Amino acid sequence: MTMRSAILGTGSALPARRVSNDELAETVDTSDEWIVERTGIRFRHIAGEDETTASLGTAAAQKALDDAGLDAGEIDLIVLATSTPDQTFPASATIIQTNLGIDDCVAFDVQAVCSGFLYALSVADNMIRGGSARKAIVIGSETFSRILDWEDRGTCVLFGDGAGAVVLGAEESERGILSSKLHADGRHNQLLYVDGGPSTTGTVGKLRMKGREVFRHAVVNLASVLHEALDEAGLATADIDWIVPHQANRRILDATAKKLGLPADKVVITVDQHANTSAASVPLALDTAIRDGRIKRGDVLALEAMGGGFTWGASIVRY
Repeated sequence: MTMRSAILGTGSALPARRVSNDELAETVDTSDEWIVERTGIRFRHIAGEDETTASLGTAAAQKALDDAGLDAGEIDLIVLATSTPDQTFPASATIIQTNLGIDDCVAFDVQAVCSGFLYALSVADNMIRGGSARKAIVIGSETFSRILDWEDRGTCVLFGDGAGAVVLGAEESERGILSSKLHADGRHNQLLYVDGGPSTTGTVGKLRMKGREVFRHAVVNLASVLHEALDEAGLATADIDWIVPHQANRRILDATAKKLGLPADKVVITVDQHANTSAASVPLALDTAIRDGRIKRGDVLALEAMGGGFTWGASIVRY
């Protein structure tokens, strides 16, 4: 039996404030019809003053621990995927560590924008299989509302805040992470980026995006990396029970499924309710589909995402 990183539990958290397209249209030059037609988004959650990336990440992590039936003291690794940390440093993962009551474990952040959770999952998986950790919490948490230009209707309508988490444990088992493939191509920096940073402007900056170009790259890259991950796992698209994709745009999800030759009803879709929550997107969708009963133990899952950088990746998991 092969040693693998098995998903022992999942959890998620959303800000209290839920904003509809109609409410957004009261302050932004847009409409429900315009947003739904182009993106499939109907709602998003926006963090309040007392809600941060770390607080949302903590809530998601605690729910994942409860789902796994574990005490926080059993965790020896926390990897947080985020592009919107509470502070420039220290890592927001260490804030979550303290919030959970853990005095000592490895804790750090990973930044790969919307692909961040896939990157963080791969890092934790390799550390578990390498023997440097036994039980890990992998979190995607974002407060993208803090870096949006609310006068740019082409971007501000697309994003929301939230967090998702999984607890991984070392098991000699058929279940667990079967394969992961990651990529990055920095030549496309100016297609999706934030126009600020500590070493350039000394400010946080605002999100900028050229949507059409991102869409074109996303469909091609996501289909390609998913085939790579399937090949490494020794599986075919027909073996997939569920695709759990990054929730950026309903049209991207539909186009990717079509390119893979998979029916739309095999794709977990939450973008209509949560919008694009960047690194939180995949684990938030995963937890939603597990808790509503769609995903069951033994199912083969294909997790995939693409984000600024460009970065992109996919993982095949037997849940």
